[in-house]
Amino acid sequence: MISVQNHLLPLSGNKWLLFFSVALILGACSPKVQPVSTPVKKVEKPEPKPVEKPPVKPSAKVSVISMILPMGLDHVRPRNYSGAGLSQANMSIEYYQGFKLALDSLAAQGANFKLQIFDSKDDASAAHSLAYNPQIRTSDLVVGPVYPDGMKLFTSTMGTRTAIVSPLSPASPATIKNNNLITVIPPLEYHAWGAAQYINDKLKPKKIFILRSGFSQENDYVINFKKATDSLSHKKVKIVSVIITRGKLSGLLSQLSKTERNVFVIPATDQAFLGVTLRSLDTLNKNYPVVLFGHPSWEKFSFLKTDILQRLKTHITSSDKVNYKQEATIAFLHSYRKVYHVEPTDYAIKGFDEGMYFGRQLLDGNKDMAAIDKTDFTGIHNGFHFVKRPGLGWVNTHVNILMYSNFELKQVE
Repeated sequence: MISVQNHLLPLSGNKWLLFFSVALILGACSPKVQPVSTPVKKVEKPEPKPVEKPPVKPSAKVSVISMILPMGLDHVRPRNYSGAGLSQANMSIEYYQGFKLALDSLAAQGANFKLQIFDSKDDASAAHSLAYNPQIRTSDLVVGPVYPDGMKLFTSTMGTRTAIVSPLSPASPATIKNNNLITVIPPLEYHAWGAAQYINDKLKPKKIFILRSGFSQENDYVINFKKATDSLSHKKVKIVSVIITRGKLSGLLSQLSKTERNVFVIPATDQAFLGVTLRSLDTLNKNYPVVLFGHPSWEKFSFLKTDILQRLKTHITSSDKVNYKQEATIAFLHSYRKVYHVEPTDYAIKGFDEGMYFGRQLLDGNKDMAAIDKTDFTGIHNGFHFVKRPGLGWVNTHVNILMYSNFELKQVE
């Protein structure tokens, strides 16, 4: 028997192993491929905004104010001061403190002031010499001198267009005659006009009686009162002017009315004359209704009897009446006490009012004060209503009308 070799065929599992081995070898030998990188988007950061700075305001122009007051600095030693000199020095300091307080208040609103003080020594020749001082001549505003003689010499020498304020004197600008002068305290003639205006507008009488003592100092008031009454009434009001001796009023009885108000004006300031005449009027008032207008100085006369003045319905004009109950006055008193630790006087109040008014004019650019006749002001002690008088400058014509009521003077207009 012949024998034959038997060759076994490979199983299917061996085939898969072969393919896997070949694939592994081929994978190991294949070239490496760089991976595709996905681009990363950059996050844009917002740029910081520049910080907005507030616009820098240009500093206000410095307004230079020169103040000329009777300080009496060459008599600073106590033994060298007289009573009058000390009184003037106190007046000057009080006025200055009020004026400066006003400027400080305006400075808080952005104003810029330089206040220069000069001593007139209550000497007209010293005031005259100060007119040559270049610091004063180049000022934006001059306040002072205080007294008329010094003011007259000072203004005659200044010769510039700088406005010059007469701060405390009621002297008529006709005694000074300067077109740059500003008279703040109303002269007597404007008190006469104020009384005439009130009588014409409110009382409307047909007749006015002027009772005179005969002293010549009454003429200024009487002349201006007559002029004002004639102008306002177109000469329709009759004015009866008589000199009264020892209070005798019997000669007027035939001209008086028992039913209508009889308007009397007394321009006198003599104590003896006033005492007798007012008592006679008080008696007359029992049968003839009286309304009386007196001299502005009566406000300061302690010898006048308030009960008589009240029965006579007495009115007076005033340029110096402070209402201590109004808010503006209360605020001023608080500020003044806080800064100076003393009570303000009338001079301090006037200084404050004038400092506020003229300081604001400079702040508003009214350097030459040419527009003050268009800018009224209500102050603590009085109002300002300036009128331009040719050759005399600006004059404050505002006066208050006061009347005795409940034993005190109260403002009626």
